[in-house]
Amino acid sequence: MGADLHDISYVRIGVSDLDESVEFATRILGLELVDRDATCAYLRGDNRDHNLVYTKGVNSGHVLGFEVKSMEALETAAVMFEQAGVTVRHGTSEEREQRRVGGLITIQDPTGNNIDLVARPAASGRRYFPTRDAGITDFSHVGLRTSDPRQDEAFYTRLMSAKVSDWIGDAALLRIDEVHHKIALFPSTYAGVQHINFQTESHDDIMRSWYFLRDNNVRIAFGPGRHPTSGARFLYFYGPDGMVYEYSTGVRLITAEDEKTYVPRQFPKAKASFCSWGSVPDISEFSAVVKAGEKAAPHAA
Repeated sequence: MGADLHDISYVRIGVSDLDESVEFATRILGLELVDRDATCAYLRGDNRDHNLVYTKGVNSGHVLGFEVKSMEALETAAVMFEQAGVTVRHGTSEEREQRRVGGLITIQDPTGNNIDLVARPAASGRRYFPTRDAGITDFSHVGLRTSDPRQDEAFYTRLMSAKVSDWIGDAALLRIDEVHHKIALFPSTYAGVQHINFQTESHDDIMRSWYFLRDNNVRIAFGPGRHPTSGARFLYFYGPDGMVYEYSTGVRLITAEDEKTYVPRQFPKAKASFCSWGSVPDISEFSAVVKAGEKAAPHAA
């Protein structure tokens, strides 16, 4: 029995220039700046207290936070991880204050991605107010780098109660609730967040942002397109420090009724597995999967 995850909570990203990152997030991405001090900036794309935190200095690293339902569930998870041989560190009072949570433990997955499990995260008493009308409705998922896809997949499915929705090659798309995926594991040579996703209200929002990003000289990474896995229409683009951001809409839900018969699908290492419309990714982790498939194709024949 793995940790009882309630939802993805936040992502913390170390950046080289805090001012530049905040400017991008508010003027281009369309997030609301919630709070800021000398070392951190808190932003959100939904009604939660925050979804994204920029921390000063790229060496401050990447952290992905998940919420559990209670303080008791957090302590149960800590014991479970320790019994499984995973090093658990309980957050200090300063760290809990920085993360705006009541309870905090930190762990690492086998690749070395930093994971926070939190309880009683701060709630916001007011609705999200965007700085740009990008149509954002909520913070939805992240792509994570994995140096050993099978080992990391086992970690998240056995210890974090995630379920595989689909694979593209060795890249697993994992869900922790009805949403097709909240974690996407992409093969890489190092740890870290690979992309950050925000859902939008409609396909029209995707297309409006495509024109807006082009007009503002933002590098498009992939799309507009449609994922054959989740069915979502998408648009990926680059921000400061090479971080990839994604807007998407119409993601597939796998309901409790669907769970009775749902079987994960294996998609090949091919361009069409990333986009059913024909868009080609300018994202190294996606391109690597496709190239691996191209190299394997003659042998498969």
